[in-house]
Amino acid sequence: MKRALPLLLSSSLAVLAMAASAQTAPTPAMAPPAQAEAVAPQPQARALAPFSARYEVFRGGNPMGDATMQVVKLDAARWRVDLSIRASRGLLRLAGLNLQQSTLFAVDGATYRPLSQSTVRRALFGSRQTTGVYDWAAHKAQWQGDVKKTRRAAVALRDGDMSGLLINLAVLRDAQPGANLHYRFVDDGRVREHQYVVASQRESQSVEDIGYDAMRVSRMHAGGDETILWVVEGVPTPIRILQREGGADALDLRLVDYTGA
Repeated sequence: MKRALPLLLSSSLAVLAMAASAQTAPTPAMAPPAQAEAVAPQPQARALAPFSARYEVFRGGNPMGDATMQVVKLDAARWRVDLSIRASRGLLRLAGLNLQQSTLFAVDGATYRPLSQSTVRRALFGSRQTTGVYDWAAHKAQWQGDVKKTRRAAVALRDGDMSGLLINLAVLRDAQPGANLHYRFVDDGRVREHQYVVASQRESQSVEDIGYDAMRVSRMHAGGDETILWVVEGVPTPIRILQREGGADALDLRLVDYTGA
């Protein structure tokens, strides 16, 4: 069953708790008691849950097709996240452009650990497919298939490394107004440092004529390109994902509806 997206209260959900301690005057036989230090509790990580979401896709501001994103729980510890983009309008439809990505991963507390990753790109005159395996026993990851020669060598893994799709889920988990988020991207034979900035003020976004106060999470790429996600508490997937190239909107995914979570 489709769910209407819940409205978000614009007020912050984070509350700082301060501990007060009474000061006791020292006596000659007794040292003054230590004063309790006020500690702000850390925001609780959002729990991962299965969902399926549908997006409308635009390119350069023009309707291009549709996309689906889903998270599936396979067993007690293993999950899978999938993204599929299909061009159904314009010249891209004639080219038969189609993208499918999947990451199999394990969940250990708040950690998303990739186990395998696959990407399939289909077009009118051929397709490209790559698969990768994250070997955590050896702390190496390696891709095969239609991979560039410069990306075929094994990549050394560090704890916390994630695929691109898992980083999207991590942003949903970690976003708080004003936060700086850092992740290490290891995907398709590439290694990159990803730094995201969450705006301190929320922005108005609409989905199917429903308004939201959303957190804008942005990452600048080398060369000036930018990826922006809009995140709303209570919605298990970004309500919008925008890629900007040369200062102009390029690929734009706008949430239509979702089920689950």
